[in-house]
Amino acid sequence: MELHAHVIIIILSSIVILSYFFTLISNKTNIPSVLLLISTGIGIKYLSAHYGYVEKDVDVLVKTLGAIGLIMIILEAALDLDVHKKKITLVRNSFLSALFIFLASALAIAYLLQSWLYEPFMTAFVYAIPMSIISSAIVIPSTNNLPHEKKEFIIYESSFSDILGIMVFNYFLMDNVLSFSSSLAFLGRVGLAIAVSILASVLLVYLLSKMEHSLKYFLVFAILSIVYASGELIHLPALLIVLVFGLVLNNSPKIVIKRYSHKVPLRKLIGVIDFMKSITAETSFLIRTFFFILFGYTINLRVLIEPDVVFIGSIIVAILLFIRFLYLRLILKTNLFPEIFLMPRGLVTILLFYSIPASKKLSTFNVGILFYVVVLTSIIMAIGLIFYKKEDKARYLKTTEENAI
Repeated sequence: MELHAHVIIIILSSIVILSYFFTLISNKTNIPSVLLLISTGIGIKYLSAHYGYVEKDVDVLVKTLGAIGLIMIILEAALDLDVHKKKITLVRNSFLSALFIFLASALAIAYLLQSWLYEPFMTAFVYAIPMSIISSAIVIPSTNNLPHEKKEFIIYESSFSDILGIMVFNYFLMDNVLSFSSSLAFLGRVGLAIAVSILASVLLVYLLSKMEHSLKYFLVFAILSIVYASGELIHLPALLIVLVFGLVLNNSPKIVIKRYSHKVPLRKLIGVIDFMKSITAETSFLIRTFFFILFGYTINLRVLIEPDVVFIGSIIVAILLFIRFLYLRLILKTNLFPEIFLMPRGLVTILLFYSIPASKKLSTFNVGILFYVVVLTSIIMAIGLIFYKKEDKARYLKTTEENAI
């Protein structure tokens, strides 16, 4: 049975309206809107099957929307971050948190998969990498009700987790992993990505400040997307380019000194930044909506309740929670609530899993484990945010002010 074109328009528009209401519900209840979107996708799948519609293969669409969504979400987050000397400690702590928790989680999960599936450790490690990455696509939109300092820490940590995870994943897809030549090539790619990041960011900011045509913002998005996709094709950490561009653009009024103010008009640049934030947020909302609806559509609920999936998936989530607890409590020595619960797996996890080449595949791995980890970590985040009440927020702000004094 095929749908009429007008019916498809009504359905797509209804999904956008529904996603908007999910955002309102999320703001009131702290239930992440992405969890509601995934549930809606699952519901659409079973409703369409009930009414006789043929199930569609949407894997390619999920990958494409996921890649674009990742660009928009990282850009949206970067456009909210102010960089100055006072933030050095915050950036350092969030980077080290992302690095330590990611590596420790990946090693522990790889050891679990190796012991359970009797597979080579290096191949198991490739599968462990996606499940060790915090999803900025899920966690960043869920931080609206957090105090500013906690929100910034989560934004930086999840963004660094995405970037580090993608970099390490690309490295372990190389031949002769851990050899000197592979390590040297990897470091060269990172250095090239940093250089391209700075150059592309400066050029794009200059382009935005000079263009008079009103249709310039999606041109910049297109250029960013090309740079990102090209970087991924040659295994560059291209997400770093998107993050640096957002940071450079948002902080460009501080970067542009008086000597160059005649070349880059600050007043016009500030207007560009404000409009860029608005249109980025709108586009990110739209792409995120359809990505998580389609991701929910791909989930098979029967797979999620298989004994092996529940058992191994639960152990993996317990590992993730335990390592996060250890780092936040014993090393960073920070407040655990609600940060310990803000560790969802999602967009990057799914994209990297779909990108594993045939030569690195585990024939005995059940894909339901991946879906189970994504769903369960999102539910745990929802529980943490729901119990993060206003009095906790007020107490945190009061403590912060007292410490500052």
